[in-house]
Amino acid sequence: MLKHKLGITRKEHFNAAHRLHNPNWTLEKNKEVFGKCNNPNFHGHNYELEVTIIGEIDEDTGYVIDTKKLSKHIKEEILEPFDHKNLNIEVEEFKKLNPTVENIAIVIYNKLRSVLRNDLEIKIKLYETPRNFVEYPY
Repeated sequence: MLKHKLGITRKEHFNAAHRLHNPNWTLEKNKEVFGKCNNPNFHGHNYELEVTIIGEIDEDTGYVIDTKKLSKHIKEEILEPFDHKNLNIEVEEFKKLNPTVENIAIVIYNKLRSVLRNDLEIKIKLYETPRNFVEYPY
């Protein structure tokens, strides 16, 4: 049987609040760089997440990955810790890391990388707004 490498994507959604802030800067510089996103009372987004898993089709199952297992990993590693949370305060990874959409995507990637087989590639596409999104790795 020929080996076929392809990607399968799972789309999910979560809501979270955050504040973009660099504690090494003055309040004025934070406001200048991050604008409304530096609101000390935080602000929120309706994040759309696409997780693409790339690999070879298993001859026995016909799957690259069992999407039920992928869904379970996303739920446990991402949705449960992030959904309806204040990322700066409630999510350990962002207590010292500015929760920009770029950093959130990298954290998501690393959390999934730790629970998925090493022979599978992972691509993350995270929409912060319908017009702003990040892809990692690129």
